[in-house]
Order: sequence, then C-alpha cells, then structure tokens
Amino acid sequence: MPTSPRRRFTLPKRLQGAARSWLDEADRAPRKPRLASSVALVRDAPDGTETWLTYRTGDSPLGVVAFPGGSVENADQDSFDWFGPSVGQWAEVLGTEDYALARVHVVAAIRELFEETGVLLAGSDESVVVEGTSTADWVRAREALAGQEIGFAELLAKRGLGLRTDLLRSLVHWVTPDFAHRRFDTRYFAATLPVGQTPTLLPSKGVWGQWVSAATLMAEKETSALGDEVGEPDTRGLALPELLVPATEIILAKMAKARGCIAYLNIKRSNHVYQAELVEDAGQLYLEVSAPGAVVAPPTEALRAVGRPAEQA
Repeated sequence: MPTSPRRRFTLPKRLQGAARSWLDEADRAPRKPRLASSVALVRDAPDGTETWLTYRTGDSPLGVVAFPGGSVENADQDSFDWFGPSVGQWAEVLGTEDYALARVHVVAAIRELFEETGVLLAGSDESVVVEGTSTADWVRAREALAGQEIGFAELLAKRGLGLRTDLLRSLVHWVTPDFAHRRFDTRYFAATLPVGQTPTLLPSKGVWGQWVSAATLMAEKETSALGDEVGEPDTRGLALPELLVPATEIILAKMAKARGCIAYLNIKRSNHVYQAELVEDAGQLYLEVSAPGAVVAPPTEALRAVGRPAEQA
C-alpha cells in the first residue's frame, strides 16, 4: 500500500524548549488537545487568491499568524436555525461518526469567524446572507459575544438569522504535536467573503489583521516580509515558517496554486489527519508530517454559487 509523502517544516524557535524537554522526558503523556475550528476566508484579487490572516498573542496552538479561529465552547451545543448540509452530511464530510462533534466544529467555525472578523455566515433563509456587519451595532454584538455576555444562538435568534453552513468548505484536520504545552484538535474550513461584508478587527482584542496574497506569501516564504509588516516583538525579523503552524503553511501553499476561489473551494480533499512528529537531523529539530495529495473535483452548481467572486472590500 503506498505511503503518503512526508514533508519537513521548520520548528519555530519559540517551541524548541518544549520540544527538547519532551524528548528528555520520554515517558511523559501528551496533554489532551482542545477542540477548535478555524476558517480561511478567501477572495479573488488581481494577483491571485487572497486570504485574511491575523496576529495571535501568546502561545496560540494556531500559530503567531493564523486564520481566524479558536476553541470550541459549550455554548456551541445550543440550538440554531440551520441552513445547508445536515449535521449527518457534515459528519460524513469531516470523517466522523460523531454527529455532535461535527456539529460543534461547524458552529465554532462560524462563531469564531464572526467574533474575530465580523464576517457572518448567516441569513434569514437558505438563499440570503446578512450584509453590513461592520456597523457599531454589530461590533457591540461581537464584543458581547467575546465577553460571553450573550450566546451566539441567542444573538442570531434575536435577529432572525440561521447558520449558512453551506458557505463553509472543509479543508484539513490538524492536531497539535504531542510535545506542545497547549494543544488543539483543529478542523480547518474555508469560506469566500460574502457580498456586503468587510472583515474588521475586534476592538478589544485585535492587534493586526489583513488581506494577503497567498502566492506572494509563499514566494516570500524565506523572508521576514510578513513578520516585519505585522510589526510585533515576536514577529519582526522572522521568516514565515517561524510564524505559522504547518497546517496553515500547507493550506496557503495549495491556495497559492489555485486559479481563483472557485477552483480552490472545489478541490476534493481527504479526511487525512495531520499531526507533526519531531525529527532530529544533524542536531537540528524539525516537524515532519505526512501530506497526501489532492484531486480537483468538477465544480457543482452549488459550489459555483458559493464560490462566486465577491465584491472587493
């Protein structure tokens, strides 16, 4: 049976201490990862597909620079109006028989995207997407959600909105390496920027967020261009692999090669679970993962509608 090709990634300097400690304590059990969801928001641009990246403070398992995302919360189990594929269909897409698990990952993806960027994949029915989510009223709603003053289900219900789960596409399943002090079991999704919406930072938490060209990022991968642009003490002077987790780099590399949002969203992906292993070579530590290829699937009419280029923000 053929094996998946293995790819080697830089082990960021900020993680090398934990990695060395893990190797020195061979009998230590890994910490249980928290469930998390993350969304690669994409749009078409003259120089190729663009995506929204944000700076994350602290030792986030998603990386110093990452797609919007975060932990699954208990409130993600609340009742929502639901438009799009059923929970059972999502479970099949995500490669799990646990319907509740699939459901909270999808809910968390939409909630985290809204909380961190203001982009809301919701509507009053299966054909409508809410617009104008950058107003002061919506920003207050995001702050209330972030401060757990209101639940996401209650927030949407008050506005007569349901989740547009059909606007999400599943990307990859990434589990943080065993040695990490903070670990996520993350489902990555993708979504195009809806017409009439513009991503903005959450005033109380946001530091840096910006549309970036995936192709440009990968072309400048070994430079500190992005890190210097973010301009934080833990990003300046660092090349891209020092800022990202391998899952993000894998997603960006494939995004850079896609001919637009429709093509990118229509890539047929496996349910392969990515989890990096520590590898030592000539005294240097690396992260190594098996990375199977993907096949481009013919776009369906539904995917064509979802992937329609949105107005530029």
